[in-house]
Amino acid sequence: MSSITLKAVEKWFGNIQVIKGVDLEIQEGEFVIFVGPSGCGKSTLLRMIAGLEETSRGQIMIGDRDATAEPPSKRGLAMVFQSYALYPHMSVRDNVGFPLKSAGLPKSEIDAKVAEAARVLKLDAYMDRRPKDLSGGQRQRVAIGRSIVRDPTAFLFDEPLSNLDAALRVEMRYEIAKLHQTLKATMIYVTHDQVEAMTLADRIVVLEFGKIAQVGSPRELYERPANLFVAQFIGSPRMNVFPSGAAPAVKAPAGAVSTGIRPEHIVLGAAGTGQLQGTVDVLEYLGADTFVILSCGDAGQVTVRVNGTTTLAPGDTVDLTLNAEDLHFFDDQGLRVG
Repeated sequence: MSSITLKAVEKWFGNIQVIKGVDLEIQEGEFVIFVGPSGCGKSTLLRMIAGLEETSRGQIMIGDRDATAEPPSKRGLAMVFQSYALYPHMSVRDNVGFPLKSAGLPKSEIDAKVAEAARVLKLDAYMDRRPKDLSGGQRQRVAIGRSIVRDPTAFLFDEPLSNLDAALRVEMRYEIAKLHQTLKATMIYVTHDQVEAMTLADRIVVLEFGKIAQVGSPRELYERPANLFVAQFIGSPRMNVFPSGAAPAVKAPAGAVSTGIRPEHIVLGAAGTGQLQGTVDVLEYLGADTFVILSCGDAGQVTVRVNGTTTLAPGDTVDLTLNAEDLHFFDDQGLRVG
């Protein structure tokens, strides 16, 4: 295991700059997730760390070693891709052991490492099967196993769950979380799915147009977003944001032009009891919760999370009380105020 440090890292494709001076320190054993919308540069940044993309400017340190110009084979990193890239004619056992066989290790050592990877990933019952006889989740575990046997400095995951259905994604999130707890290895993981980011990461790196918008724990990003982009990217449903003047009873600090509040921090009540009034447009029933989407005049569309047993109906008029301690304020540049 090792720490990984990026110093003023840039990536240019011709005259187009896609990574714009990223500074980041990833501690040994830390699970860090790069998240952001399509085109923000998260996969490019991961590939630069892996050595699959050349670093145009800046420095990549692996431990205390400058790895900026090293080829992928010298960096000691293991990458797990979105596609499983398994050999269809080989058994699970041979797929997992293939990197070690290619490196010329003795059979006894290969067998021991493959057996340990199978134990960690619960693949013992599938070792003589071929990839076509496995589910998508099992195939991804085989791909991870092929990385584990190499005993890498760090694991790099490039959207590894995007080909799985919803149920398998949940299962594999659990498997990857347990794997990190077991191996205590440095892991860098790329996803566009904020649920994966929130549930797996020690720290999340939110990228916007090739720059870091904010770095922090899932709770830090959710409870104290540094800017409007992070506020609305992290959280589902997204944070409600409206002009500060749309709720006159709310005292906004100097310089604030936008007010934000998460759906669970709003209470619905009878007319005359809140800071905003709204008309119910749509109800989204999710079992334990219902998302109530309202039209609130100058505040626009506001989403409120309520108990799934609500009796509200489209067309109902209600007042909205905003929890004062849960309000967020942003200036005209989208930066947090206060």
